[in-house]
Amino acid sequence: QVRLVESGGGLVQPGGSLRLSCAASGSIFSIYRMGWYRQAPGKQRELVATITTDRSTNYADSVKGRFTISRDNAKNLVSLQMNSLKPEDTAVYYCHAMSLSGRDDYWGQGTQVTVSS
Repeated sequence: QVRLVESGGGLVQPGGSLRLSCAASGSIFSIYRMGWYRQAPGKQRELVATITTDRSTNYADSVKGRFTISRDNAKNLVSLQMNSLKPEDTAVYYCHAMSLSGRDDYWGQGTQVTVSS
């Protein structure tokens, strides 16, 4: 089992920045890919960004150039730096971890990000 704990959400004005962090514990040796997903009210959960153990990254088109995902394998930590935030970025952001086979995946409890003036 893997436990994921997110931190760093909050309220920010449009154009502002936030940094989300996710700490992994437990059977972390099994983790291959980590990432962030988000779910806005009334919408489906969507991928934001992912990063593999060899730091290969993938971003949703809507956040490219504004968000940066990073990973510290030694600390079992994945972070999401969010710049130039827009109201449409408002959502609950979830940390996700998956094994290489894809058979095992884990979710954090979520952290609220609200972009509003």
